[in-house]
Amino acid sequence: MSMSKFVSFLAAVAICVLPSLCNAQGPNLGRPLTPEEIQKVDITVSTDGRGLPPGSGSVLAGATVYAKNCQACHGAQGAGKPQDQLTGGLGTLATSKPVKTAASYWPTATTLFDYIRRAMPITSPQSLTNDEVYAVTAYLLSIDGIVPADVTLDAKSLPRVKMPNRDGFVRWWPKLAR
Repeated sequence: MSMSKFVSFLAAVAICVLPSLCNAQGPNLGRPLTPEEIQKVDITVSTDGRGLPPGSGSVLAGATVYAKNCQACHGAQGAGKPQDQLTGGLGTLATSKPVKTAASYWPTATTLFDYIRRAMPITSPQSLTNDEVYAVTAYLLSIDGIVPADVTLDAKSLPRVKMPNRDGFVRWWPKLAR
């Protein structure tokens, strides 16, 4: 059988069989999510800080959380190995060997918070508390001197952190009013 005949055959089967598999309401593959279920997965933090949750975390607390949950993959003080380097790289973006870390590349500290909260640790994403995420964020930013070693970050202070590459991106989206 030629490829075009085979594709035609599959299309005919789909047209005849699929309607009988689906009831009048559709394929009935799920149910609407409850507001509580939507809230659990709607954890996006905007670059301006909208969506940051309650909580806070200090650099000191972050060092402890990092040692327990991050260091095995990202090395001491975020130096890398076996996984990506998280710190350093400042001043390397215009070189032949740029080191893209949150400190050297990302324009906002809220992006770092959002990523850690959403995806880390890799073996158990979203298992850190909000306080732990604020703390790890503070710790990583302190290593590169972006925030002082005695800082405590929260939803008000984190969006005000000035990242070294904050002007390194062309802004094509409108600035949203808070």
